[in-house]
Amino acid sequence: MTDVAQVAPGNRLEHYPVTFFATTMGMTGFALALHAAEAAWGIGGAGSTAVYYVALVMFAAILLGYGAKATKYPQAVAEEWKHPVRLSFFPAIAISLLLLGAASLTRAPALALPLWGAGTALQFVLTLAVVSGWIGGRSFQTGHLNPAWFIPAVGNVIVPIAGVPLGFTELSWYFMSVGLIFWVVLMTLVINRLIFHDPLPGRLQPTLVILIAPPAVGMVAWVRLVGDIDIFARILLNAAYLFTLIVAIQLPRIVKLPFAMSFWALSFPFAAVTIASFTFAAKMGSTVHHYIGSGLLVVLAVIIAALVVRTLRAMAAGQVCVPE
Repeated sequence: MTDVAQVAPGNRLEHYPVTFFATTMGMTGFALALHAAEAAWGIGGAGSTAVYYVALVMFAAILLGYGAKATKYPQAVAEEWKHPVRLSFFPAIAISLLLLGAASLTRAPALALPLWGAGTALQFVLTLAVVSGWIGGRSFQTGHLNPAWFIPAVGNVIVPIAGVPLGFTELSWYFMSVGLIFWVVLMTLVINRLIFHDPLPGRLQPTLVILIAPPAVGMVAWVRLVGDIDIFARILLNAAYLFTLIVAIQLPRIVKLPFAMSFWALSFPFAAVTIASFTFAAKMGSTVHHYIGSGLLVVLAVIIAALVVRTLRAMAAGQVCVPE
């Protein structure tokens, strides 16, 4: 393994990871969760608006950084695309755009359509590219499979959240259908891998939290599409709660592992289940789900704060943007 101290500052750009985009997923998810809580509590939206603009600036900065890497070190980007794990993080770029588009609906309406449109187009291309990579001529081993493979599927079910309010209902149904189909397929594969094969490596342990995201995001998107809480929405929400409880049991062990950028995978799934809880509470007038959402928001805030601190410490120690 390359010693961190031996990595020249000028070479760090070459090792700028695509997983950085998971930070904007988490921060924008936090903004959306805060907005849902503010609506539920009947308070002003200053907090969620501030986090939204932080997420917007973060995304622009990370995109510029990764664009510089693609320009100067295109081979390094190609190697990430060929990587069996990092391949699944490329749709995080599209997901960040989609989430920012959704968050812009109530804060910067003029940005909502451009961000959502760019994210939708990119998600369409990346879904085809990633899935084609999975089933094409490349050889994947069972050990390569991990919950991060859900990221391309999750991106599809996010599309209706802003797509329906923007008037693209049929297009939103297409992406919802694709996302749900791949969630079912990948769920079977991932559970098989987790039960019957070697445990996930330490750096990938945080990706277990991604199990929460598909049903949680799917529930919010489904409610946007059908306009109400029905049986399927309840199934999705309770599936998200099941995975949240499973992850909660694993979390004390995961947080003790050495920090890596993959730890940001903890953030967005908790944001998604928080939003889903507040969505159910608003539609059904459920006090129980209101309290569940509030409790999850507290957990999410702690996770975001811890991730920011640990990321800054890792950057200060020169442990980010280094060879793995």
